[in-house]
Amino acid sequence: MDPDIQDLIDAFAALPGWEERYALLIDMGRALPPMDPALRTEGARVRGCTSNVWMVGGVKDGRFRFIADSDAQIVRGLIALLRELLHDRPAEEVAAADVEGVFAALGLAQHISASRRNGFSAMLARARDMAASG
Repeated sequence: MDPDIQDLIDAFAALPGWEERYALLIDMGRALPPMDPALRTEGARVRGCTSNVWMVGGVKDGRFRFIADSDAQIVRGLIALLRELLHDRPAEEVAAADVEGVFAALGLAQHISASRRNGFSAMLARARDMAASG
């Protein structure tokens, strides 16, 4: 496993409870790079998310890069998690990345609402589609 991903899992595991883990997720979202408001178009909107989520990206020099934003703090944290797992990775690794396994290892599957889990799955599917289409 990538050392950065293991560090993320360890950071979540070291926190005593879910309030602290939610706070970490929100802090991760606050640290996202800003998305130009002009990119928040209907075409960039991720379908399947209850909150507004916009995602744009593609492959450059063989590496998948994307930027995304949301109007919800927890969702911004989920975007930050997805960026940690997929952004700037070789495009061919994106489809094989065990994002669901990391999501489970962080304990998010049990503590994030079903609608947010569905939204995360929609964001992951969009990212994988973008990486596959180059």
